[in-house]
Amino acid sequence: MNMPVLFEADTAIQIHAISAIVAILSGAVLLLGKKGSKVHIFLGRIWAFTMVLVIASSVFISEIRLWGPFSPLHFFTILGAWALVQGIYHIRKGNITAHRAAMQSLYFWGLGVAGVLSFMPGRVMNMIFFPDAPVTGFYMVLALFLLAMAFKSNMGRDFLSRMKGNPGAAKTKN
Repeated sequence: MNMPVLFEADTAIQIHAISAIVAILSGAVLLLGKKGSKVHIFLGRIWAFTMVLVIASSVFISEIRLWGPFSPLHFFTILGAWALVQGIYHIRKGNITAHRAAMQSLYFWGLGVAGVLSFMPGRVMNMIFFPDAPVTGFYMVLALFLLAMAFKSNMGRDFLSRMKGNPGAAKTKN
């Protein structure tokens, strides 16, 4: 790990990276933990705050300039802000299903896809974690993300059900 790369990066990148790491970790606890508990509500507020930092700081990151200071990655800024606002709006209105959908989408697509792209060779996160093997490191992160998405899907639930010795719970097509 090459942490000096992070400390030498622009302030926006430092805030973005540290906030994203906190959001990934706290978001995982939220996704795996008991929903609606006081811990969930408290940690959810922390997660939402760190997502505000992730989204706001992303506006000021302009390593890839295709349209002035912006790049295709800035679409994640807009989509992330929209999903966060929607998630907060829905929980305040008591629509738990819509809240869950917005927050899970923000976690898996905003932090997941954008996170994978931040590990592309030549980007700061790649230089921190994979200074000696940038391409291999990127493919490892991509593979881990795809594996996580597979386990999030029905395929993953069916696999876990079979691993627990409950083959009847998995749907089979004949």
